Amino acid sequence: MQFKSTKNDRETVSFREAALRCLPDDGGLYAPASDMDLRHFLFYMDADTSFPELVAALAPLLLQDALTPHSAARIAESAFHFEPEFKPLDERFSLLNLYNGPSGVCKDFGIAFLAAVIEELLKSGGQAMIISASRGDTGISVASAFRGRRGIRPVILYPSGPIRGLDPGALASQGGPLIPLQVRGTFDDCQRLMAEIIRDRPFSNRYGITSANTINAGALLPQIFYYIYGFIKAKPCLNGDLLFSVPSGNFGNLIAGLYAWKSGMPVNGFVAAMNRNNPVGEYMRGRPFIPRVPAATVSPALDVGMPANYERLASFYQDAPVVMRNMVYPCAVDDALTLKTIEGVWKRYGLLIDPHTAVAFAAAERFSAQRDSAHLVILGTSHPAREANAIALATGQKIEIPPRFALLREKTDPLAVIDPELSALEGAIASCV
Repeated sequence: MQFKSTKNDRETVSFREAALRCLPDDGGLYAPASDMDLRHFLFYMDADTSFPELVAALAPLLLQDALTPHSAARIAESAFHFEPEFKPLDERFSLLNLYNGPSGVCKDFGIAFLAAVIEELLKSGGQAMIISASRGDTGISVASAFRGRRGIRPVILYPSGPIRGLDPGALASQGGPLIPLQVRGTFDDCQRLMAEIIRDRPFSNRYGITSANTINAGALLPQIFYYIYGFIKAKPCLNGDLLFSVPSGNFGNLIAGLYAWKSGMPVNGFVAAMNRNNPVGEYMRGRPFIPRVPAATVSPALDVGMPANYERLASFYQDAPVVMRNMVYPCAVDDALTLKTIEGVWKRYGLLIDPHTAVAFAAAERFSAQRDSAHLVILGTSHPAREANAIALATGQKIEIPPRFALLREKTDPLAVIDPELSALEGAIASCV
């Protein structure tokens, strides 16, 4: 598969370049230059297919220029000691829980694959610095996925506020590879700095800088795999249309679902579930996109005013606006309904869901009320223990925190606190390496 910029479809690059270079110089994002038809392979897989088996089978088809069947199998084995969990609930709804990785969030899947694939790509020589913007979970996922990977050094940018969940022994100050830097600003400032440093080619080429966020096609594309896994598991539940309800903040999850659809996954649509920070929802309805300063909600991972994947989403709508308006259904859910949905799911199914999953569940219920023949697979994007206070508020239930999450509560000191300026970031990196 070749990749093109969302701003220029005349030039293409390999997956290796898209993953290691991360961003084109024209201000766009890398996206697949053509569609891969996977339908023939989807119907040979059944409910007994494990997630690593699925990845090992499909990855070399998607990434023919970068992976062989043998290297894909090594990557799948190295990356995935965890897999999604499919839970049928009733004739209308199923859950696809994506929180079984080390940090308890769906990002673990894309980042784990990226870490394994970059290590594979660097076997012939070279080095990489993985710079990522995080509010907590991405940093933990990056630290876990890249631990022990040869020739790779992770740098994590955090906005103002406490940093939690990093093992001090992994920090560069203790001889480890990890460089956590705190930015005097917002998460959007961190995302902006990440893009700026990658596009400063003399500096980024010197250190081999790329990213583990979904601006990197290498972190975004593997999310296709769990949609296909969900489709395979959902097939026995289907008597009508199939849709996925997707918590949407930076829109990487939704874009991956659209790529899966374009690759032949039989699906009738996607519900783009947002909280009150929903300027993209207005864009989907045909209005101009106007970025906003995000408001704080009980579903913080969706509190994004300028989504990192907006360029990719816009390219879908620019190519086929009528098709997209009949394929993606935007829905905004406020905090009151989010908490009410957590309570309702607990009472109806005996399941505890986190606020991000609850946003998607509430949006799915709204959609189902209008099309009751549809079956909706709701993406469970965060472990409920990650948002134990919100769940206790909604249900009165106290969640037992799994031992693997104990580290997530511990504060970590950054190696440096910097102003939200490129020169400050580059100076901090140069002094730590």
